[in-house]
Amino acid sequence: MKKSLTANIMFLFVFFLFTGLVTLPAQAGKAGKTVFATIGTGGITGVYYPTGGAIAKIVNEKKEQYGIRCTVEATAGSVFNVNAVLSGDLEFGIVQSDRQYQALNGLEEWKDKPQKDLRSVFSIHPESVTLVATVESGIKTMTDMKDKRVNIGNPGSGQRQNSIDALTAVGLDYEKDIKKEEVKAAEAPGLLQDGRIDAFFYTVGHPSGAFKEATAGATKVCFVPISGPGIDKLISEKPYYAKAVVPVKHYPTAQNDGNVETFGVKATFVTSSKVSEKVVYAVTKEIFENFEAFKSLHPAYEDLTKENMLEGLSAPFHPGAVKYYKEAKMVEVDKSRNVLIEKDGKKVKIGTVGK
Repeated sequence: MKKSLTANIMFLFVFFLFTGLVTLPAQAGKAGKTVFATIGTGGITGVYYPTGGAIAKIVNEKKEQYGIRCTVEATAGSVFNVNAVLSGDLEFGIVQSDRQYQALNGLEEWKDKPQKDLRSVFSIHPESVTLVATVESGIKTMTDMKDKRVNIGNPGSGQRQNSIDALTAVGLDYEKDIKKEEVKAAEAPGLLQDGRIDAFFYTVGHPSGAFKEATAGATKVCFVPISGPGIDKLISEKPYYAKAVVPVKHYPTAQNDGNVETFGVKATFVTSSKVSEKVVYAVTKEIFENFEAFKSLHPAYEDLTKENMLEGLSAPFHPGAVKYYKEAKMVEVDKSRNVLIEKDGKKVKIGTVGK
C-alpha cells in the first residue's frame, strides 16, 4: 500500500513538473527547459514593484536565448524578500541597503543569525526616508509628532526600522511618545486624506505613487524635514545611511516651497548563493547591456549610472554578477577574491566575491 502511494505521488509530481504546473528553483536552463526566476518587490505604490517589472521585462525579451522567464511578486518588503530569497521561495529580491547589511551581520530581525548565503547583484535607485503630515496636524518638525497618530510601516518592511531610527534619533520613543499605526505603505495615503492619521513615514524612491496620492486629495499636506544634530549623529553611526532630499517638484500640490532635507538608503538587488551562476549572469548582463532602456523606465532612475549601481552593497557579490562585471571591464578581482574598481587613479575595494 505504501509503495503504491509513493509511486502515485511520484507520478503526479513528474506529471505536474512536465506540464508546467510545478517549477523547480532557478538553477540553469538545460535541455531547452524554461527556468522560472521570481523577483520579490514591495507594495504596488512604491518603486520596488515597477523596478522588478522593469528588470523582468528586459530579461524576458531574451527568454528564448537564456531559457529564463522572470516573474514579479508584490511582497511585504525588504525583510520578507531577504527571508524568501534565502529560503528558496524567491530567486531575487529588492532590499533596502540597511536591511541587506543587517541580515548579513545578524542584526535587528536577524539578531545573532547572520545570513551568510545572501549575495549582492547590484544596487538601483536611492531611497529617501520620507515623512508627510497634514497641515492641520501642525507637524512642521520631527519633535512636533509627540502624541500624534503616525504610521511607521508594517512589520516586515524596510521602512519600519528607518522610521524607528529617525524617531529615536530626535528623542522620541515610538512605543510611548506617538500613537503608532503599523499599516502597509499602500494604505497610508488614504488614512492621511481621511483624517485617520496625522502623518506617515515611507522609505521610497521618488516620484512615488503613494506620495502622489497623499498630496493630491482635499486634505492639505506637507513634507516634514528629517534633519538636525540627532539625525547627523545617526548617519555617522550607521554606514548604510546618507543625507538625501525629497524632490518636491514631483508633488506640486504639497505645501512646501522647495526640496526637503532627510536621509536615505539605496534599493539593492539580491539573491542567494544557491541560485545558479548562469541565471544571475544572464540577469546582470541584460540590465547593464540595456542600461539606457532600463534607466528610461522610471523617473527614480534619472541619476543612475553603471558605476553607482555597484555602491551600497554589503553582502558578497554573487559569482554570476562578477563574471559579467569582469567581462565588461567594470571591475577586477584579486587573488583574495576582493572586487576592485578604479577610482581617482587608484584601485578601491568595493566588496568580495562570494562562494
